[in-house]
Amino acid sequence: MSKAIRIHANGGPEVMKWEDIPTPEPGPGEVSIKQEAVGLNYIDVYFRTGLYKAPNMPLIIGQEGAGTVTAVGAGVTDLKAGDRVAYAGALGGYASDRAIPADKLVKLPDAIDFKTGAAMMLQGMTAQYLLHRTYAVKKGDSIVVHAAAGGVGLILCQWAKHIGATVIGVVSSDEKAELARANGAHHTVVGYSNLVSEVKRITGGAMAPVVYDSIGKDTFATSLDCLAPLGLMVCYGAASGPVPPFDLGVLAAKGSLFLTRPSLATYTAKTADLRTVSASLFEVVASGAVKIQVNQTYALKDAAAAHIALESRKTTGSTVLVP
Repeated sequence: MSKAIRIHANGGPEVMKWEDIPTPEPGPGEVSIKQEAVGLNYIDVYFRTGLYKAPNMPLIIGQEGAGTVTAVGAGVTDLKAGDRVAYAGALGGYASDRAIPADKLVKLPDAIDFKTGAAMMLQGMTAQYLLHRTYAVKKGDSIVVHAAAGGVGLILCQWAKHIGATVIGVVSSDEKAELARANGAHHTVVGYSNLVSEVKRITGGAMAPVVYDSIGKDTFATSLDCLAPLGLMVCYGAASGPVPPFDLGVLAAKGSLFLTRPSLATYTAKTADLRTVSASLFEVVASGAVKIQVNQTYALKDAAAAHIALESRKTTGSTVLVP
């Protein structure tokens, strides 16, 4: 038998139950892995609460992890037992063992340990596509990054600085501002009540070509006002709740703005894209230009406590759960 956190109904952290499950066997095109570490992400909260619809109940949430291949199913030729692997974007992560489609996995370089691997895949690959494909950040750009001291935020700050952009990090406390600055943010703004005027001051009135907003409802209108004409509003999360319907004419009135709601699943749907995105991430981490900060570690059985900390904005950087 294996162990897993399962939910039988949507709700608060208390709906997550630590239960015995049969050890999964790999089907055709799958491998089974013993998980060494599991990543914690806000998308886990969305599935737990029901904001994102569960494919079935009971549900094992969790989208990210790293571990060792224990068995391979029929038709799998590029992985073998003993391989170190990592993944993101495959439900079923909150478990000691799991089966997973082989094409969702990438081999984890020896230089990257399991905790770092589990902590970096979803957040790191999200940062990669946001900076390189959703909007191709270039040297000299001034960009706005919400939740700059969070998991994706710290990676965005470091990577964008490495590219040569000026990073304006938005945070919720002075302590988080200090952390964001230590990780590449050139300017920090605590709260968003004066964010627009600060962006105007920092950019000399030019405003930003792109805003990366993972907060959602509470910051959406303010983020739009931080954009230059023809700027791109990137809503890649909704920590404060989903953005309500709004009049598209607002985009025209504020300067023919662009708006996107991207997801990692789309950007890595093709195996070739997954390999490209992950290789780019591994390269920048191995170079030392981006450091993955695992600032919280919980036992997997204590996932409820980890969710409470995440939702109350008490975490910084990445959090991993250890089976």
